[in-house]
Amino acid sequence: MKTIVIAAGYATRLYPLTAHTPKPLLEIGGKSILSRMLDDIDQIVQIDEHIIVTNHKFANRFEEWAKQQHYTKPITIIDDGTTSNETRLGAVCDLLFAIEQKNINDDILVVAADNILQFSFQGFVDFALEKNSSCIMCHKEPDINRLRRTGVVELDNNMRVIGMEEKPEQPKSHWAVPPFYVYLRQDLDLIKSSVEQGCGKDAPGNLAHFLARHTTLHAWPMPAGRFDIGSPDSYHEAQRRFGNEK
Repeated sequence: MKTIVIAAGYATRLYPLTAHTPKPLLEIGGKSILSRMLDDIDQIVQIDEHIIVTNHKFANRFEEWAKQQHYTKPITIIDDGTTSNETRLGAVCDLLFAIEQKNINDDILVVAADNILQFSFQGFVDFALEKNSSCIMCHKEPDINRLRRTGVVELDNNMRVIGMEEKPEQPKSHWAVPPFYVYLRQDLDLIKSSVEQGCGKDAPGNLAHFLARHTTLHAWPMPAGRFDIGSPDSYHEAQRRFGNEK
């Protein structure tokens, strides 16, 4: 299984923090957001490589970061060639670019590296392999306004996805979907043809939404919290919450 980190965005809402530093490499308590995530993922026995997809503007920064890491699994940096927010490929196309560039024919754990998680991805990977299906993650969200700004899924009693909507005006459940996915090798051909079949390119949830209509997906409930870093205020709050962690 490969880790694919989608890190090619320009995080304009975090300017000026991200003017010269990509969001995943912003530090919280002396350690980057990305390193905090890979500290956990690197310990998952099924993972054999970490692949970071970046834009051209920050490719050198990620290369420099990678040289300083000492993970047990190798790190590959992929430059998608884009230089501005206006020319970005979008998260789905960045994933497809990585699959093509690395000729991937394996299960993949796909993550957006702008979160601090208070649980391990190991349970998520185990769940997907037990279900033998591609999987999304989910969590209960009581705030309807927040549900209107994210992906929302309907689930059966076996946690199988029976419906999914992106940013619904009238959410059909309180299950929200964060940007973490396990896609099994058996679905790679479908994933490769997703954009040609009308899948949206920008948000990573577009691909999960597409797959929910074409194959079996299950959803793993998050066992603990996550902290999404999407604005200067949330970054400074993360510093206050997690900056003193050892």
